Amino acid sequence: MLAGAGAGVVDAVSHGQISRAAAVAAPGLMVMAIILFMGAVSGAHLNPAVTIAFSLRNDFPWRRVPGYVLVQLAGASLACVFLRLVYGNVGALGATLPGAGISDQTAMLTELVLTVGLVSTILGTASRAQNVGSLSAVAVGGYVILAGLWSSPISGASMNPARSFGPDLVRGDFSHLWPYVVGPLAGGAIAVGCAWLLRGRGDQGGRLAARGSLDDLSALPPRGSAADHSEQSAQQP
Repeated sequence: MLAGAGAGVVDAVSHGQISRAAAVAAPGLMVMAIILFMGAVSGAHLNPAVTIAFSLRNDFPWRRVPGYVLVQLAGASLACVFLRLVYGNVGALGATLPGAGISDQTAMLTELVLTVGLVSTILGTASRAQNVGSLSAVAVGGYVILAGLWSSPISGASMNPARSFGPDLVRGDFSHLWPYVVGPLAGGAIAVGCAWLLRGRGDQGGRLAARGSLDDLSALPPRGSAADHSEQSAQQP
């Protein structure tokens, strides 16, 4: 939130010194850094759509979803409170809004498609079949940057209900929030369906990644071992 919403705020304070490329690269690089230093602790979801997608995939327990989502919303809101107190109520506090002449429906569909790609990247790099360890941070952060580069003028490339909720709460304006809730949640659910078709049900690699135990991936049975073959057989749809 500090990097994503903060880019819009600092751009307003500095009279346009933050380019669009920098504004969309900053949150991607921040996501990359957080995954690298926090992934082994909490899974570094950062996003309600990702948390719910992991649960739909049976990689994350549903009982932990309310707590994660609450903290995500609270963290986003506190970041925007900080931005307002330090820099003032400028730049719409970095709110994600449909671009000029763009309808809420178009923004919602854009967010849906973007989130399908984001969650597919997260689920794919977390699967037992192709877990790439710390390089998953590069894949996810790179996707966030890529999505912003081509679509931020349309919808702001939020892909995250918490990212959009924080500025709206502090500004007291929820008039354009619904596309940034419906789009990402629907996109995440579609990505889970695609993952099921491509790789079957969730596996142990995904569960360890989602629950913040990436260091434990080394304890998984080697590919091709009897234990691994037994797990793969159990996961077939």
